[in-house]
Amino acid sequence: MPLLRTFAALMTAAMMVVPNGAFADTNEPISVKVNMARILRISAPAATVIIGNPGVADVTIQDPQTLVLTGKSYGTTNLIVLDSAGNPVADTMVSVVQAVSDTITQYNGLARTTLSCNPVCQPTITLGDDAGFTNSAYTSSTLLQSAAKPQ
Repeated sequence: MPLLRTFAALMTAAMMVVPNGAFADTNEPISVKVNMARILRISAPAATVIIGNPGVADVTIQDPQTLVLTGKSYGTTNLIVLDSAGNPVADTMVSVVQAVSDTITQYNGLARTTLSCNPVCQPTITLGDDAGFTNSAYTSSTLLQSAAKPQ
């Protein structure tokens, strides 16, 4: 019985030491794909969210315990979540990565282009692509969008 009480006391002490942020249990960064969003649930209500480099990622409070994290550019930054008293709820790293499924990268000298192939390959705008290719793909996309609008 003393062994069981010792174990229970150790478990209780361990649970009191663990921070109650949703991301605090791991040192692994939260991964999100560029140009994509991800829902994050946190254990305590958030009042303020801070992104170290807003050029890499953005975060908004959907409701007090739900955050929406959006990858804006490749890279790594940090995310800090504070409660209404200014106490930290979470402090973690965010890694924004490229979505590589169903894409092909083509190199023509130094010019890089990216195609999304599902099921047919079509141009897609990706960070780091050749500016001429990107402008052409964007112009084509906006032309199609304007043609689809009712007159």
